[in-house]
Amino acid sequence: MDIHEVKDLWNKVKDELELNIPEHVFNTWVTPLEAVDFENETLVLLSPQQLSIDILKKDWYSNIKDAVKSVLGENSTFSLNYDPDLAKTYIKNRKKELSKVVAGQSEDDRKKEDAKLSMAQMQSDANLNLNLKFDNFVVGENSKFAYNAAFSVANNPSKKFNPLFIYGASGLGKTHLLQAIGHYILFNSKLKVRYIRMEEYFNEWVKCFQFVESNGKRKQACNNSLMRKFHQKIQSIDVLLLDDIQFIESKMKTMEDFFSTFEALYTNNKQIVIASDRLPKDIPTLDNRLRTRFEMGLVVDIVPPDYETRFEIVKAYAKELEAEAADEVYEYVAQNFPNNVRELKGAYNKVAAYAEFSGTGVTFELAKQALKLDIRKNDLTIDFLAKKTSEYYSLTVKDLKSTARQQKISHARHVAIYLAREILKMSYESIGTFFEKKHTTVMYSCDLIEDKLKTGKNLENEINEIKMSLKG
Repeated sequence: MDIHEVKDLWNKVKDELELNIPEHVFNTWVTPLEAVDFENETLVLLSPQQLSIDILKKDWYSNIKDAVKSVLGENSTFSLNYDPDLAKTYIKNRKKELSKVVAGQSEDDRKKEDAKLSMAQMQSDANLNLNLKFDNFVVGENSKFAYNAAFSVANNPSKKFNPLFIYGASGLGKTHLLQAIGHYILFNSKLKVRYIRMEEYFNEWVKCFQFVESNGKRKQACNNSLMRKFHQKIQSIDVLLLDDIQFIESKMKTMEDFFSTFEALYTNNKQIVIASDRLPKDIPTLDNRLRTRFEMGLVVDIVPPDYETRFEIVKAYAKELEAEAADEVYEYVAQNFPNNVRELKGAYNKVAAYAEFSGTGVTFELAKQALKLDIRKNDLTIDFLAKKTSEYYSLTVKDLKSTARQQKISHARHVAIYLAREILKMSYESIGTFFEKKHTTVMYSCDLIEDKLKTGKNLENEINEIKMSLKG
């Protein structure tokens, strides 16, 4: 479809939408959107503001969807994405507009417009999620130290705890804390903040290499101009929030380049906050220079939340979704999803969606129906599994978590770890956190039991008996 036709369609959708949402929302967040395509019954919209995407998806998604269906047909939908190139053009044009003194516009109005424009640009540049702030992070014993460290850094960037290294299994809140630091600094200072995942950093770095012709052969070479611009962009940041640093392992050239970037930032008194799924010393191929740099600041961990914290997380999330329920529903979800915050929220999200589709409120019976879990309290959790396994071998859970190397304890520990992986589908990091072991030790235990099961009938009987005890 011709781009002019696409824009005409979008103008008709906007006319419909303008009738159904507040004027300030329409003018601030909808007007800057641009339609660029209509294919497979999907209207493709681009936004120059990351903040607008968060707000429109959170509060006005259904209004836009209804307007699109009304104008383009019942089967039509839309997509909404941030476009950095559009952002640059938008900011440039808005500055031109603001430079012209509009007749009748007060100084206060111009200041408000300037502030709004400035915040929109900072939000986009920082790459932050509007929903991940300190005020909606549920603090428990599992995360108190990490939270306090993050809040301290947010209040005093580059003054202490530099770098701050946060580690823990997937889904426990590391990203939330990184982004919370970013939001707090952004709203309370003039520092330049940027959140970036290591994979994104790597992809941007790779773009600086291009294929060139040499002696009739194509080879990849660094474009020094692109690389210089890339380094200038990263090193101009005052607060770098780098997620999933473990992605860099085994990428030797990238590690070497990032070491230079780290040194430049640190030397110039820039704050660095790093998140990882494991300790620096447990990332096998990490450059030793980087390892020592990461460890010279403050290293803190987040472990799976206890039951009380899980309950509070579910309750807070229910309020955020506007799908609140009785405490017994929160208890049910908290009891049955002990491994991480992400699966906890995912479970309640499913319950809330089920209630919406059913046209009813969230009830205990509906939650059970949605999650299909016939599990009593304490059944099929890592705690319960460890308890039953230790009892089978006439040991205690404390024995399994200990560093004891006696054959009986070691064997029972291997079996418990194997069952946690096989039955509960937990990550190596989560299992290691519970048993207080490195994730490499967990991997070894799983491989060991799998090998022994190929030839050991007695071991197979042991594991089957433990599984039967788990069923009650």
